[in-house]
Amino acid sequence: MKDLYILVTVVVLFSSCKQEEVPKEWKLATVIQLEGINPIGITELDGKLWLSDGDHNRLVQIDENGVIEKTIDSLDRPMHIDADKVSIFIPQYGKDNVAVFKNGTLEDLFLNDSLDAPAGVAVYKSERAIADFYNNRILFNNGKDWISFGEEGKKQGEFYYPTDVQITDSLIWVADAYNNRIQVFDKQGNFVQMMGQNQKMNAATGIYVSDNEVFITDFENDRVLIFDKDGNLRQTLRDEIEKPTDMIIIQETLYIINYRNGKLSSYILNPIDNSMS
Repeated sequence: MKDLYILVTVVVLFSSCKQEEVPKEWKLATVIQLEGINPIGITELDGKLWLSDGDHNRLVQIDENGVIEKTIDSLDRPMHIDADKVSIFIPQYGKDNVAVFKNGTLEDLFLNDSLDAPAGVAVYKSERAIADFYNNRILFNNGKDWISFGEEGKKQGEFYYPTDVQITDSLIWVADAYNNRIQVFDKQGNFVQMMGQNQKMNAATGIYVSDNEVFITDFENDRVLIFDKDGNLRQTLRDEIEKPTDMIIIQETLYIINYRNGKLSSYILNPIDNSMS
């Protein structure tokens, strides 16, 4: 009888927890004007936001009000950046290389290959990936060896100017910009899935992958599309978004950078309001 009582109690508690789960969606929280910055890429290092300012050939670190605190100058059109715990990785579109900023020093990432306008870079543990824009391919390093996959085209596994890339535990996610879609690959470069191809995107320029969602900037349509990892569209963000290029989630806040108006829009998760339905 005692065991039965415990089992019933556990079932009731579990059911209560399930009932308390409330669906949430991203909603606009704040907008910060970035004076004199035309942001293209965004990353975080030591709790600080860094932006690539391609029009001014620099990276800038900003505070919570968007004020510039630090600058890395003398770059050549830095694009979609990424960071690990100690370094910032900077694809230089105009210089055909990837620079690494560490301890106040810039060095080139060693590659036994030639890039043509790298537009995005990703780091994950010891792994590295580069979106090689004009070569229509992705370069991937597993911590030891580099592989290359992709070529120009519209079929699965082919690219038409990839602009951004992200690595997760088992997959490589690519913003296939002018094919207006996301493509996903395993770490041997094999095609896994495609998403967003039915959303009538116009320049899918930036990508961010969280634990449960995939975010893509739809540059010319002034919106950010949010998918689940099966490719189902969950939400479309439009508020205070104009020519978005990249985004990142830090401590449950989604930061979206807008190239055209130089603004940083932040979104937070709120319960879905069904009162109007």
